Amino acid sequence: MPPRRRAQATGQEALNEAALLADRLQQAGYTKRDIARIIDRDPSLVSQFYTKNKGAAFVPALQEVLTAIEVGGITDLPELSAIAARHITRRTTASGARARVRGKAVLITPTGTGTGRVGAQAIASGSARLRPLIAEAARRGLRLAFTVRLAKTGYLHPSGSRTDSPGIRRDVIQRADHTEERSYGSAQTGGFDATDFARRVDASGGDVTAAVHQWLVETGRIRADAQILHLEIRTWRPR
Repeated sequence: MPPRRRAQATGQEALNEAALLADRLQQAGYTKRDIARIIDRDPSLVSQFYTKNKGAAFVPALQEVLTAIEVGGITDLPELSAIAARHITRRTTASGARARVRGKAVLITPTGTGTGRVGAQAIASGSARLRPLIAEAARRGLRLAFTVRLAKTGYLHPSGSRTDSPGIRRDVIQRADHTEERSYGSAQTGGFDATDFARRVDASGGDVTAAVHQWLVETGRIRADAQILHLEIRTWRPR
């Protein structure tokens, strides 16, 4: 006898309120990725509105965003994100304390050391989980460096070029899939001002991938059509 398959909910009546609001936003022309940016979360969470019945905490924010779009005519993502932020409250523990945010990207030690990594799926949605790391590094006045991986043909300088990444010992990691990892900035070379990168991320609407990509293009390191496949951000306190 063949095993029974669990019936899947298909009608609107099966969706929770967060999913229904997300549907209305999509009908207004916004993607799940846009909705994730508006609530400053990973797009996978928006998908879980539908698959895992999550999102109750974001209902007030999504309602206010819809009102801003439908009544106020506001369409700019950063402005909608600012509206949502005023209506998103952190979860609390059983004792009433604010719950810690899951994910290592926001963990920075007292010495300023922090690391966040994202792969292809997160990169495609703007590497949102790295934004809190960069914002916190900027708040603390830290320095940062980053490593990117992309196709060899995406780089403008040859492997190991000092023009591309001067002073970095681990210049290049070559992989069998014809991609390369290259590091930019280090504690030895001084790295980059986290405040500057935080501004770049804000100017990109919170898209960390776009901000890093733009810097690499502006500084003549990669081709404009190159795609970042892996991204790592590291922080530390300047000496």
